[in-house]
Amino acid sequence: MRFTTILLGGIALAAATPAFAQDEATAPPKEITVSGSVGLVSDYRFRGVSQSDENLAVQGGITIAHKSGLYIGTWGSNLAGWGTFGGANMELDLIAGYKVPVGGGTLDVGATWYMYPSGFDNTDFIEPYAKLSGTAGPVALTAGVAYAPKQQALGPWYSNGASAAAGVYDRVNAKDSNLYLWGDVSSGVPNTGLTVKAHVGYSNGNKGLGPFATSVSPTGEYWDWLFGADYVIPSTPLTLGVAYVDTDITKGESAYLQPSFSRGQDGNGSIANGKVLVSLTAAF
Repeated sequence: MRFTTILLGGIALAAATPAFAQDEATAPPKEITVSGSVGLVSDYRFRGVSQSDENLAVQGGITIAHKSGLYIGTWGSNLAGWGTFGGANMELDLIAGYKVPVGGGTLDVGATWYMYPSGFDNTDFIEPYAKLSGTAGPVALTAGVAYAPKQQALGPWYSNGASAAAGVYDRVNAKDSNLYLWGDVSSGVPNTGLTVKAHVGYSNGNKGLGPFATSVSPTGEYWDWLFGADYVIPSTPLTLGVAYVDTDITKGESAYLQPSFSRGQDGNGSIANGKVLVSLTAAF
């Protein structure tokens, strides 16, 4: 969430003339804007699957946007548990794109490069995306598609979790692609500081485990969803969020992924089960 810093000048505003107010209203947009956030989340879920072994994650990002619609940004989080990410304990995303008004909404086209610093290069991958956002009355709507072309990071190097646990590749240098479709909806609750939100996503990609037992679409095809609420704490840049996240990945469907697909990689349970997430974010 982006917060705008408002400089208060009570005396000057009280004495402002209508002409001054008109000048402010017609002031051209800034050439460059910078926004970002830093926060804590009780579990880092990527498309419904835990990336932090169902433990606390520290996350943050920054975006630099030009008034033309061009933007670049970066976002990072600590990791644990789901594979080894090539030995990395961190995810660092590099993002670039272009936003353009379309009708009464906005079309956003760009790409994300998922990197795992200090890990192996074959776990990094690029994913272009396009999303269309707009409003319907008090409701904000977003529909998006992300397609990652064939890359080693997405290939089924391991056919099952037993091979992954033994460290024996079944298909070295295998490549695959991945498709992700999603929709988001949110709406503010008047006079409360609350925003209710919901998300649904569909993944279709490789069925198996990629390098170091990671995977963007671990069972090949599945749905994920989320619903919750955010509360903006008055007079602060802080937002408190609570949400429930889940997938339709069943115990039977994920059995071949074990032991990698469980907390602590012990083969018990799943890191894609339903869970309540709590977050605290400071935006600027």
